[in-house]
Amino acid sequence: MSAIAGVFNYGMTESRNIYDEGVSLMDSLSRYPADDVRLWSSGRLFLGCHAQWVTPESIGEILPWYDSVRGLAITADAILDNREELGNKLGVRQTELAELPDSSLLLLAYAKWGEEMPLHIVGDFAFAIWDETEEKLFGARDFSGNRTLYYNDSGARFAFCTTIAPLLPLEGVGEKLNEAWIAEYLASPSRLETIDASSTVFGRVKQIPPSHSFTIRGGSLRVRRYNAIEHSRTLKLSSEKEYHEAFLDVFGKAVSSRLRTHKEAGSFLSGGLDSGTVVGLAARELRQRNKVLYTYSAIPLEAGGDWTAKSRIADERPMISATVSHVGNIREKYLRFENRSPLTEMDEWLDTLEMPYKFIENSYWFGNIFEQAAKDGVGVLLNGARGNFTVSFGPALEYYVILLKRLRLMKLYREIYQYSRFKGIGRRRVLTFMKDRLFPAKIPSGEKSALTGLISPELADRTGIFGRLTDAGIDLSGRRLPDMISARHDQFEQVHHWTNSGTSGTKLSLRHGVWYRDPTNDLRVVRFCLSVPLDQYVKDGMDRALIRRATEGLLPDEVRLNGKTRGIQGADGIARLAPSWPQFVKEIEEMCRNDIMAEWLHMPVVRAAVSKYKEIPGPSAIYEPDLTLLMRSLVLYRFVKRLKGGDLNEQRMDEAFAGSA
Repeated sequence: MSAIAGVFNYGMTESRNIYDEGVSLMDSLSRYPADDVRLWSSGRLFLGCHAQWVTPESIGEILPWYDSVRGLAITADAILDNREELGNKLGVRQTELAELPDSSLLLLAYAKWGEEMPLHIVGDFAFAIWDETEEKLFGARDFSGNRTLYYNDSGARFAFCTTIAPLLPLEGVGEKLNEAWIAEYLASPSRLETIDASSTVFGRVKQIPPSHSFTIRGGSLRVRRYNAIEHSRTLKLSSEKEYHEAFLDVFGKAVSSRLRTHKEAGSFLSGGLDSGTVVGLAARELRQRNKVLYTYSAIPLEAGGDWTAKSRIADERPMISATVSHVGNIREKYLRFENRSPLTEMDEWLDTLEMPYKFIENSYWFGNIFEQAAKDGVGVLLNGARGNFTVSFGPALEYYVILLKRLRLMKLYREIYQYSRFKGIGRRRVLTFMKDRLFPAKIPSGEKSALTGLISPELADRTGIFGRLTDAGIDLSGRRLPDMISARHDQFEQVHHWTNSGTSGTKLSLRHGVWYRDPTNDLRVVRFCLSVPLDQYVKDGMDRALIRRATEGLLPDEVRLNGKTRGIQGADGIARLAPSWPQFVKEIEEMCRNDIMAEWLHMPVVRAAVSKYKEIPGPSAIYEPDLTLLMRSLVLYRFVKRLKGGDLNEQRMDEAFAGSA
């Protein structure tokens, strides 16, 4: 795990001191802890690595590394998960593979496959390779963007870095903001900051998108997508047992490979299936290695979370405790994070992410779990974030609509009967849900949700943002019923869905020295799950049927077969915000009087929203659109204030935004 940087002066007629620029990049990375810092330069190229040693093979690893025999140099931020498979393909002996760092495997892969090498790699990575013979700089980012890679291309100089801030002081870059990015942030009702996976909030800093590589050769930069997820054939096995065994085999390998660390191993743990299965497999594997698994579970304040419907559980401790007791070999921690709220953590999040963000409800605990894990000596922190689209996929209602369309009426009748019992709801209600999906209500053209009202009409018109969002398939109304089958297809076709988790995971890992790892997002797991027939995911009235059946014995039945309740995050949000509520309202009102923010925000909408919350509202307000609107506007306001040192006078802001992309 590393932060990497580099400068390549590929403009043959331009003369500049790339070494000084490279040193400047590396100096800016000194804010993060490091086990080793090294630089390498040759002629027109500078490479640097700010290394954090997480895996056993990374201890003492020299990066950047120059292979004089092959004429290749590399700097890399990578952990590879298919090392054994790569070793076999590359002809590396097992004894040699045990000591070989991941960066050396990347170089060998490039030597064998050239620019097609990303197709053969499973893991989290961002790297750059200098090919001395071809005078070419090549690099890539993993398929879902688990590691970030930002750059500025002047047309003659290419500078890149794992984080944004080191690039901003370089000549020709600066802090000018990207107006199109800000328009997307304000206008989109979704949690995605942007649909353009190559853009950033800064006008002259871009990023290599997930599933993309870059090549600089002959005086030009080319960025192209590689297709890591091919449309695989439907997997046909002879029995349910074989599906379960195949599932546990591929998922078990994904979990096991992500436990590769010389430090302790940890995991997020909720009361659900995804993290529970990750924890069950990890604890079992670690027992064989004579190690214990640390788990971290956020719990609500005692006064604040007990108001939700019976089907939505704010405090998941009973389910979590059941998993911990059943699995064993776990050192669990329940973390309440007293005196922490979305407001208290906002400035730290902005400092960490280097951009505005939208995940307000869980912001108070997510980063603090990394902090606690670091104190416990954890090197890898597992999670199950992509599970809904892979291991625990199981869209029952969508599947039943398919059965109806295919006139599989007897099977549909049995499924609905069993599903209603499993979920504890009446069959008429199930039929109503199906009808809504079969004959969705017509949404009037141009209808928009309240959250889209945050952007000023002038900014919306100037950027054409609503047209771009509509073209990208974003539901501006907020009323479209979710279709999990289509949503899963979009997840793996549209790379902008992947940028959020990679941004927070990379930057939190650098800050705390803890690598954020998701086995539910393993490329092998994704390929396998996309090949499994839909009737294995919904079976005998059970949604998420594959993981529920496959984990018999691994998870307690009260978790494995729970179809009636689900956890809910952030239910105590108002209770956490309450002590600072007057300051919150005051800051929003201050923002409303700022002429500069009025260029972006639709102030009548903001003023109307804040007028509803002069007094502390009830606990359910944490999920209300008006409060979400206020929190998003405040995040942007604080971001801009921090960028300008707290001085939001008009002259300085004009300088910051003039000519923004």
